[in-house]
Amino acid sequence: MDVLVLIDKLDDLVHNAKQVPLTGRVGVDKDEIYDLLDQMRATIPEEIKQARWIVKERQEMLAEAKREAERIVAEARERQNQLTSEQEVTKQAERTAEDIIEDARAREREIRLGAEDYADDILNTLEVNLSKFIGAVQRGRERLQGKDEPAEVG
Repeated sequence: MDVLVLIDKLDDLVHNAKQVPLTGRVGVDKDEIYDLLDQMRATIPEEIKQARWIVKERQEMLAEAKREAERIVAEARERQNQLTSEQEVTKQAERTAEDIIEDARAREREIRLGAEDYADDILNTLEVNLSKFIGAVQRGRERLQGKDEPAEVG
């Protein structure tokens, strides 16, 4: 039985008890009071056990909630670190790609300038040789036209 119900019964017993005339005292049945007190003694330890069990359950639930919260925070930190790491890898890859592109452009400029220099050298050599050939052709035509004396055959 609930302790509060027993307290209410005790209160009713005192409240409805017969008053002793000319005094502020009341007369109650001693056996009834002892019976209610025994019931209270029997009920209170059980309720205290229940209250302790409820407190223990509450503490376990709070501890479990705390462990779960710590686990979630740890997972969030781990994920954050992973994302940060992935971002760092991505940034490093982008920097490496930019370096590779810059090196490729520099190499392309070197090759292009080298090719232009080579082509210029070849064209210069060709121009010199063509000038010599043109000079030889002109001299040959002049000889054919008789403007120059024949070459001595030796």
